[in-house]
Amino acid sequence: MWKQLAYYFQTGRSTDYEQQRAAILAQAPIPVIWLFGKTGSGKSSLIRYLTGASDAEIGNGFQPQTRHTQLYCFPDQQTPLVKFLDTRGLGEAHYDHAIDIEKLQEESHLVVVTVRAMDHALEELKETWQQIRSCRPKRPVLLVLTALHDAYPGQPHPMDQGAETVWPADLQRSIELQKARFSGLFDRVVEVDLTTPDELLEPTDFRGRQLKEALLELLPAAYRHTLSCLENVEQALGDLSRRRSAPIIMAHSVLAASTAAFPIPWVDIPAVFAIQTHLAKVLAELYQQPLDKASLAKIMGLVGGAVAVQAGLRQGLKLIPYVGMAANAASTFGITYAAGWAWQWYFTQRRQGHLPSNEELKQQFREQLQTGAKLWSVPSQGSL
Repeated sequence: MWKQLAYYFQTGRSTDYEQQRAAILAQAPIPVIWLFGKTGSGKSSLIRYLTGASDAEIGNGFQPQTRHTQLYCFPDQQTPLVKFLDTRGLGEAHYDHAIDIEKLQEESHLVVVTVRAMDHALEELKETWQQIRSCRPKRPVLLVLTALHDAYPGQPHPMDQGAETVWPADLQRSIELQKARFSGLFDRVVEVDLTTPDELLEPTDFRGRQLKEALLELLPAAYRHTLSCLENVEQALGDLSRRRSAPIIMAHSVLAASTAAFPIPWVDIPAVFAIQTHLAKVLAELYQQPLDKASLAKIMGLVGGAVAVQAGLRQGLKLIPYVGMAANAASTFGITYAAGWAWQWYFTQRRQGHLPSNEELKQQFREQLQTGAKLWSVPSQGSL
């Protein structure tokens, strides 16, 4: 088994992992959010706010899904935390929305319709939206009214008082008109203004918290786990090093937890173990650090080796310094999360010329383990 692991790290290949990744993703609670709205209505700004990705990363990350719809996976297509479908055909000549509706109806868990608060040229959007709603009337729809500052250019935002915010008169009338226009087509509405620093409008995430709360409220419960992880990613972005690692660690942790919750039989390497070792390899490549025998021994020692992950970690949990941890989705998420951050620290130290000891690495693991275990829980509404 040790030779097999060494070969896997050296070659970067794992036949079982590659073959089974699609099956894992099919079981994983990865929320798919269908963004629907006119060009310039704030869809990319919404993605940027939720993920912390830059406009360039978002622009380069979209992949064609249908003729007029593209898919953006965060942080990447290999191990996503959340997927965004963006319909871009509205307003274009010869746009046939029926093709998109048929293709995307079963893929999305939530539809988010973005509308500039002061835009009232919306008949085409409404017509297509009605057909989307009629096909799956029980799927939740969130109406997001954006670009509020169009109603008060050059002026500061109103005092944010949540649901009781007092809007300027023109904006209040426009909001009420939008609600009336789309009555019966949405389950909840939220008004936000997400801008970039160069627009000189503070705060840049005006009423962003209300947006996150609405998403959690409307998503099916199983998918709130994953979406709530985005908050932890955002909090971890204190420096460039952690900014690069956080989405990778969180996405692999979600996949590992999903595998523990929905076991998939593998031929040679246990599913959870393959995901964890794949995470270590990705982080090593990210920090341009070789995985020699010494590093491999330290890395695999964190999760107790292959025995600890066999059968969903049930047989080897005694090897891991966390008393009472059960072999389920929460524990698997916690172990993978803690190991990922320990490996990130290890590779950072090595890059700086320090070779950490086994005890130093294990200490990093222990410090992250409880945090990771607590993160994988069903968030209450408004806890994102």
